[in-house]
Amino acid sequence: MSDKNALSNTQKRFLKGIAHGLNPVILIGANGLTEGLMKELEKSLAHHELLKIKIASAEREDRKEIIETIVSSTQSQLVQSIGKVVVIYRQAKEPLLQLPK
Repeated sequence: MSDKNALSNTQKRFLKGIAHGLNPVILIGANGLTEGLMKELEKSLAHHELLKIKIASAEREDRKEIIETIVSSTQSQLVQSIGKVVVIYRQAKEPLLQLPK
């Protein structure tokens, strides 16, 4: 998404509130970002819009690279990253979530 479509602080706060109750949909293990995992990630994003991802085995710098790769390759936006848990959002063609302005 372009910068003009970047999430506002209000929208991020709204999405964090929803994501708090979610369980991680995707678990990234020792194999990292495989082609199969990326396909599953795309499918999950298309279905859910908001995803919680757990990066189980990686150092802080590796996790940062993994997050950047996920966000850029899925054209999603980073909502939150705390420790090994990441929340991303990508609006669907027919949005499921009504974001605040």
